[in-house]
Order: sequence, then structure tokens, then C-alpha cells
Amino acid sequence: MSLAGKTAVITGSNSGIGLGIARALAQEGVNVVLNSFSDTPEDHALAAEIADVTGVEAKYVQADMSKADDCRRLIVAAGGCDILINNAGIQHVAPIQDFPAEKWDAIIAINMTSAFHTTAAALTGMRERGWGRIINIASAHGLRASPFKSAYVTAKHGVVGMTKVVALETAKEPITANAICPGYVLTPLVEAQIPATAKEYGISEDQAIEKVILAKQPSKEFVTVEQLGGMVVFLCSDAAAQITGTTLSADGGWTAA
Repeated sequence: MSLAGKTAVITGSNSGIGLGIARALAQEGVNVVLNSFSDTPEDHALAAEIADVTGVEAKYVQADMSKADDCRRLIVAAGGCDILINNAGIQHVAPIQDFPAEKWDAIIAINMTSAFHTTAAALTGMRERGWGRIINIASAHGLRASPFKSAYVTAKHGVVGMTKVVALETAKEPITANAICPGYVLTPLVEAQIPATAKEYGISEDQAIEKVILAKQPSKEFVTVEQLGGMVVFLCSDAAAQITGTTLSADGGWTAA
């Protein structure tokens, strides 16, 4: 079955992983709805660029994923959602006793609770159209813990758990729900951290990548947004019709240990 003409909503998709997934789906003929909390000419230009390059319909919808009403409004504004990619996320690092309560609340809301609201809003339409794909971008931290990331690890574990529940609730329907669990991905945000990390530790940038940033990633190679886009396309294909309620890791062997 061709994906052409279907519509995908990708939260947190004006850069990095989300944008890479949007581009991969658009290359398959999928109409895409980009999203973030901002509302700038550059945001809308990204959608226009995807439409120009691929010929699909693409638009940008501002919605704050920390707000329940915005999450549900995004699905309505999309005008249909066959493929839902819950990707929006933020991070903060601190020991539990020093972790700001407002940061905890924001991370749980954006990284986890938003996926509940968008999924709840999208399922009715998927059922009416007789097909759907829900793909949650979790993390290796949805399967493993690290110190100082209490909110992030909690949220990503929660996303993995919710993915399983949605899969069971839709198991007899042509709808699947899965979570992709990447390790460290080479995004503009991560690229910007490399020089600072090298300076902090007094080592070269190559050493900073291998010994610090990718310390837990046995391959010592970053995951790319293109690889994640390819995984999403596969999960949307007929070949993946019986893959549901599971996690697919792309972490260079991190969770093999």
C-alpha cells in the first residue's frame, strides 16, 4: 500500500529529529504537518520548502505541547491525521534534590503527557478511516536510566508504557503503535555541544565525542536523523503491519548491555 496522500502530524518538528522524519515521510508522498511552540516566518518557510521539493501538502501549525488544549487543537488543525509522530521534547539535567519543580512539570508535560493528548485526539479519525500509525520517539532512556535526568527518564519510560497500552487497545484494528528509542542523535543541538564539551574537558572534539558524548554508545557513532526517518517509513509500511506495542532501538548497542 502506498503512503501517498496520507497525512502525518509530527510534533516538535521545526528542527532535528522531527524535521528529518517529516522530510522522510514527504519523500514517500505523505502530506506533513510541522509543529513547534514558536510561530515565525522561518517555521512556515520550512513547510513551504518541503512542499516545493516533494510536491506534497505541507503546513506548519503552532501549538504548545505543554498545554493539553494545544495538543488536541493541533490534531484538529491538521485536518486529518493518519500518521502521528510524537517527537516533542525538552531536557534538563540536575540531581533530584536540586531539580527545579517547574522543569520537572514541563518535561513530563511536553515529553510524555502531550503524547497522551495527541493520541487520544487522533485515534477517532484513524478508526473512521480504517488505518493509522502512532510512532512515539522515546529514547534509550526509555529503557535505561542515567543519573541527573530524573524527569526525562521518567517521561520516556512513561511513553514506552503508554505505547504498549495503545497497541493493545488497537490490536484488532489496522492501527499500530510503536516507540523508537534512539541513542545520541547528530542534531544541530548536539553538534553545538561538541566544542563546548571538548573545551570543558580539555580534549579534542573527536575525543569529546568518543569519550564523553558517546560514552554509553558502543558503536561510537551518532544516530542520524535520516536513519530515524527510514525507521519511521518502515513502521508505516505494510511490512510492519504486525509490529505493534514494541520498542525499536537505534542506539549503537547502548541497550545491548
